[in-house]
Amino acid sequence: MNDKANPPKKGDGERKDRLAEALRANLQKRKAQTRSRRASDADKERARDTDKQRARDADLRSEGLPAAGKMHKG
Repeated sequence: MNDKANPPKKGDGERKDRLAEALRANLQKRKAQTRSRRASDADKERARDTDKQRARDADLRSEGLPAAGKMHKG
């Protein structure tokens, strides 16, 4: 067994450069996907919160209307 490292082959630096560039591009793509998913999740959560608030408001209005009607009649 030889303790010396294998000498770099011709074109090995070019291959490393291409691999490094591909890794950077992949990382940027994955980061963009994550940002997009986060934005989408935040939009969905806001929509759920809005729906919940509208449901609470509707419940409050429906509970309050009969009492208000009695006050005007009586």
